Parts: sequence; structure tokens; C-alpha cells
Amino acid sequence: MGSSEPPSWPLRALQGFGRFFYDFLIGDTPELFVGTLAALGVVALLSVVEGWNALAAATLPLLVIAMLVGTVLRARRSAPSPNQRA
Repeated sequence: MGSSEPPSWPLRALQGFGRFFYDFLIGDTPELFVGTLAALGVVALLSVVEGWNALAAATLPLLVIAMLVGTVLRARRSAPSPNQRA
């Protein structure tokens, strides 16, 4: 079980590729990744319903704006106030 042999080159390459994409897609803000998947899911569901394509097209920018506002408010809450800076 406890093999001291290093992993093969393809396995190391696959692990490195996986770590890169995790950092690229999720990175420091996993809520943006989840929000993006949720927004795309909502738009996909709306576009499947007959006659709701226009609503789906209008919903995506609204959801993106909502995510932007949410992340800006979150960043403002976690940032130190100007009076606290030395």
C-alpha cells in the first residue's frame, strides 16, 4: 500500500492540470464560480420553456449585475476602513 515510488508522468501531469483548472476557475472566490453556474442554469431552464427565450436573454445580465454587486459589497465589508490604516 505505501509505495515509495513517485507517481508516473501522466498522473503528475493530470494532477497539475487539475490543480491549475481548480485555481483558474474557483481561485479565491468560490461564490463567483457557484453563482456563475447557477446563473447559467437558470438561463438554460428559462430558455427551454416555450416562449421564454426573451426572458432568458434579459435574465442573464441581471444575474451578472447581482453577482457583481454582491461581491463588491462583500469586499467592502471585509476591507479595513480608511481610519484603521496606519
